Amino acid sequence: MLDWLPCSYDRMSTQAEKLGLIAGNGKFPFLVLDAAQAQGFEVVVAAIKEETFPEIETRGAAVQWLSLGELSKLIETFQREGVRRAVMAGQVKHKQIFSSIRPDWRLAKLLLSLTTRNTDSLLGAVSKVLADEGITLENSTWLLEPLLVKPGVITKRAPTEQELKNIEYGRAVARQLAQHDIGQTVVIAESACVAVEAMEGTDATIERAGQIMRSLRGDASTLSRALTVVKIAKPNQDMRFDVPVIGVKTIEVMQSAGASCLAVDAGKCLLLDGQKVIERADDAEIAIDSREN
Repeated sequence: MLDWLPCSYDRMSTQAEKLGLIAGNGKFPFLVLDAAQAQGFEVVVAAIKEETFPEIETRGAAVQWLSLGELSKLIETFQREGVRRAVMAGQVKHKQIFSSIRPDWRLAKLLLSLTTRNTDSLLGAVSKVLADEGITLENSTWLLEPLLVKPGVITKRAPTEQELKNIEYGRAVARQLAQHDIGQTVVIAESACVAVEAMEGTDATIERAGQIMRSLRGDASTLSRALTVVKIAKPNQDMRFDVPVIGVKTIEVMQSAGASCLAVDAGKCLLLDGQKVIERADDAEIAIDSREN
């Protein structure tokens, strides 16, 4: 049982209630599942074949595997199981939706109705379809509030003066991009934008930034090789989906790319394996700065 769960929660009121979990990849769905079970929910997992880790079947919940394109099957599964509330947790790579999946008639109709195909419009449309079928999509952080990053420097090392300049510039750039739902992450070196996230995801963006810096010729480059990663929430972030998440892998990718500082939004970014992330960052002498947006 998770010892950080709010003890004021009325367990008896949820004893017979079912909760749907739409599980993407990573550890995020496992944390939601553990928290829901600890609070007395009976969890029905809709596991996405292209994304979800197979270990999800070992956690004592009912699991229904479905393809990313099977929106009708998702709805039918939840309705059959009596699910009226659901949580979406874990990454679903945006590019997957436009790759080799075959959308069913309901998803195809939804995709054709979109004027823009960014994350907000797509997942917002999915949540509306679910709501029309009597299934409410809750905030993905609903059961995990203690894992949201608190304000302040959470590592032993604080950002340097140059890293603070990078953070300020990176936040300004990222906020502009986030308004258009292009991505949540930018990578900065000496107040120059090295890489911007699009469909590829945060880790791939950081890796690309590292490759760009390694491609600069010789020691005479006028740009420092030290990178600052800025990952922010969108303006009016919809906490039901696409919430910024940081895990140990992100820190490892940063270290490999030569990034020395990470900036996130307090209260709107989930820190998975929190203490391990901080320890890994400290070992790599990476500063993590969290502040109100």
